Amino acid sequence: MDLQLKGKRALVTGSNSGIGKGIAKMLADEGVSVVLHGRNAERLEAVRAEFAAAGRTVAAAQGDLSTDEGAAKVADAALAAFGGIDILVNNAGGGSEEKAVNWFDVALTEWLATYEKNVLAAARLIHRFAPTMKEQQWGRIIQIGSMAGTIPTSAQPDYGTAKAAMLNMTMSLSKNLKGSGVTVNMVTPGMIMTEGLVEFLTNFAAKRGWEGIDQAAEYVLKGTGQTVLRIGQPEDIAFAVTYLSSPRADFVNGVNMHLDGGGTANIY
Repeated sequence: MDLQLKGKRALVTGSNSGIGKGIAKMLADEGVSVVLHGRNAERLEAVRAEFAAAGRTVAAAQGDLSTDEGAAKVADAALAAFGGIDILVNNAGGGSEEKAVNWFDVALTEWLATYEKNVLAAARLIHRFAPTMKEQQWGRIIQIGSMAGTIPTSAQPDYGTAKAAMLNMTMSLSKNLKGSGVTVNMVTPGMIMTEGLVEFLTNFAAKRGWEGIDQAAEYVLKGTGQTVLRIGQPEDIAFAVTYLSSPRADFVNGVNMHLDGGGTANIY
């Protein structure tokens, strides 16, 4: 099926690894001119070169979205690359650098930092690109959420709360842009085999004397409640984002799409 994406221009934040890289790759393979983003300039350039060598139309915008100055730098570079942005994928984010497990061990400064790099990072770019999308009567804004935002746990309260705020922002914005031709949706991944998960499983296995990560992955998977008995891949998220980015998805708006292998027990 032709998703009618050829000629569109996208900025995918946090796309120098993991889920973001998978999304950027699939969009580029569908004919989208993609601006890659990351905070680490060396890693970002390596991904840009990899994509360009494969014949994809890409550019790079390096910067820290948790500050006004950093976000402006990224937005300026994205606009300069292809003359505009039709598709904004807010994937960059993350939780406390302290990796605290106990609710009260997360300092209030970490709450603020997490809010900045998730909620406000997305809001900064939305403010920059949404008005033009509205003027041209077409655009796609896709937020990448987390199960932590809809299924709270006692750990990482700053991260779950920030992702819940992003979900609220997604629905609010979709209503604000009513009838504009701009749709706003969220994709909420479950357990996905990213570099971070590989590191976690490696450490999990090492503590138990297991070789490799297969046994650790099987053990952890059993605790998720998933009905699909495998760990997700970045491509699973990329398929959904690519569809939502396309003109074919113009009837989908204000949706939170759970891609968690059936791990969500609630009805949404």
